[in-house]
Amino acid sequence: MQFSGATEINAPRDRAWAFVIDPQQVGWCGPGVESIEAIDATHYRARAKVGIGVISARFTVDLELVEASAQDRAVIKASGQAPGSAVEATGEMRLSGPEAGPTTLDWSAEVAILGSIASVGSRLIEGTANKLITQAFECMRAKLEA
Repeated sequence: MQFSGATEINAPRDRAWAFVIDPQQVGWCGPGVESIEAIDATHYRARAKVGIGVISARFTVDLELVEASAQDRAVIKASGQAPGSAVEATGEMRLSGPEAGPTTLDWSAEVAILGSIASVGSRLIEGTANKLITQAFECMRAKLEA
């Protein structure tokens, strides 16, 4: 599945960049996130509870910041496991706009879900994923504009 979108944030680009590459800031905007642990400067582990339809699972997700071009672009890879389910994802964020803001955050993600969660059907998964993604970006915008 592929997802993409854009969010305009009324904040300077350097502040938006610092937020999106800091897992202790951006990570807590993910719905269902229960913990975030830094392994090193580019590797992190998160635990999150996700529910789709009648199925709910607690995932442990390993994340890696595989590419970063300061105040411009970041690429993150994620691999997660839950009992009976797995997820693999690659996400890209691009920031643009004047240095003083507002900052436009364009994003895209490619996600593969396997196992019992995948069995609920792609329409339900896509609908739930879009809802969770919208919540995450609204949280980011609200925190950056505060």
